[in-house]
Amino acid sequence: MTATGARPAHPGGAERFARPVLLAFLLVAAADLAGLLAGADTVHLVAKPLLMPLLAGYAALRGGPRLLVAALLFGWGGDVFLLADDEPAFLVGMGSFAAGHVCYLTLFGRDEGRGRAPAALATGAGYAVVLAGFLVLIWPDLPADLRIPLTGYSLLLTATAWRAGVFGPYAAAGGALFLLSDALIATGIAEWPQAPVPDFWVMLTYIAAQALLTHGVLAAGAGRGSDRVEPSGA
Repeated sequence: MTATGARPAHPGGAERFARPVLLAFLLVAAADLAGLLAGADTVHLVAKPLLMPLLAGYAALRGGPRLLVAALLFGWGGDVFLLADDEPAFLVGMGSFAAGHVCYLTLFGRDEGRGRAPAALATGAGYAVVLAGFLVLIWPDLPADLRIPLTGYSLLLTATAWRAGVFGPYAAAGGALFLLSDALIATGIAEWPQAPVPDFWVMLTYIAAQALLTHGVLAAGAGRGSDRVEPSGA
């Protein structure tokens, strides 16, 4: 800090590595998406598990809140388990994502006032209507043993999408894209008609969702306070 209390123009310690880590995340994301378009499964298997650790590292280096870092790391757990093509791994992966959404909701819940604004309540009602309609349509086509777990997870994810708006438009867009990404996964499970290269669209919306949520939280200064991850050497 300077004598006036302003932040130094050049970050010190670990914060100086935030931009290179963000660049690495963007490069890995581009490689993953390109691999999916090209049908290069090996590229996806290597790139996907790197995405959330890099984004979590960026958030930590920026001094983001621990709950944000935890949510991203739980997302990494979900990413890894969902690489396996079997139901038990899918359920474990969904549980890891659910834990991440609990972290997001806890973080978003710290701004209760904005959550009661008429616009926020209207948005919540809109999300509820969309979720109810989607579940009614997709329910008959889901495997019977996945209906209840997917419904519970969908409720949690929808709450995250709604509450994300307390941290501004970027976070709100991230929450909406996260909901869209998982809706695309659900339609695949239900064996509904899919767009060409469905995994590309799932990953594109998912990567954008997590990146926008991270940017929204960091831009809102949510790391200021006791929950802030202090970069070493800052």
